[in-house]
Amino acid sequence: MTGAILVVGGTGFIGSATLRALADHRQPRSGTLKAIVRQAPAASVAVPGVEYVTGDLTDPASLRGACHGIHTVLHCASYIGTDEERCRAVNVHGTRALLTEAERAGVHRTVLVSTTAVYGAGPHRDLTEHELAPAPASATSRTRLQAEQAVLATGGTVLRPPLVYGAGDVWVVPAIAELLRRVPALPEDGRARLSLVAVDDLARLLATVARTPGRVPPGTAHHAAHPHALTLREFVTLLGDTLGLPVPTDGLALDDYLARLRETPGRVSAHQAGLLAEDRWYRSALWSRTDCLPGPGHRTRLDEAAAWYRDSLAPRTPSTNDGT
Repeated sequence: MTGAILVVGGTGFIGSATLRALADHRQPRSGTLKAIVRQAPAASVAVPGVEYVTGDLTDPASLRGACHGIHTVLHCASYIGTDEERCRAVNVHGTRALLTEAERAGVHRTVLVSTTAVYGAGPHRDLTEHELAPAPASATSRTRLQAEQAVLATGGTVLRPPLVYGAGDVWVVPAIAELLRRVPALPEDGRARLSLVAVDDLARLLATVARTPGRVPPGTAHHAAHPHALTLREFVTLLGDTLGLPVPTDGLALDDYLARLRETPGRVSAHQAGLLAEDRWYRSALWSRTDCLPGPGHRTRLDEAAAWYRDSLAPRTPSTNDGT
């Protein structure tokens, strides 16, 4: 019988996909499948067979009892933003509060979803987990590294995915779409090679790690990138084929690109845009270690998410209702 599993952040981008992966391949004698969420989901989007419990990482008292009877905790919740105080509250103090509750309940292992952004400035070329010490450059990455350190100290496992895309993505493809609108060219002609992973493939990997603990040594960190890295131009070309986004023929030197970008302010910062202009690709042996196939490939996954992306990226007509 598989031990009971708790997913923290069960309504988030990665957490909800992980719940679906766990539920879809559930064995008849599998243990309980629970999720900690800040607000219970509507019945129409709740994953069947999942027990949802409300809790907030910034409120340790709300976590009491959530880990009772749990064998494995999959920690998929984090705050990604510029508010450093909230980064610490959620990513650092929240993770420590969760670990305290897990220890109190006798949880066997914790798996944390982190990010390859903990390595900081690139370029990173075919990087393994042991070749470069993390040197995070933002509040989000610094606090997520501190969360890693707390989990690893308890013998837990850390997964570091790179850019994650798919239905529910509010950063990767939306950011690229915005950049293409602001500057119809690619920095450094889109030569930067980037690791990516589809959220459904990452979710299957997380589910596999949860169900096969013996294949992953305790207290270790692992990349969770699809084996096939793409150049920025290759990825943008796929987005053109699947979503109809414009594919620039022009390229600009990075400094010229960023200067043009600053002329048209938007949500994506120059720093974030610059991350797409340098190599960031990572070797991931975790797929073979766990006998988990990395999925059908980027084109197929983008095709599957195309309808969601088209709807989310479509211009919204401003409401004429003034509230009176």
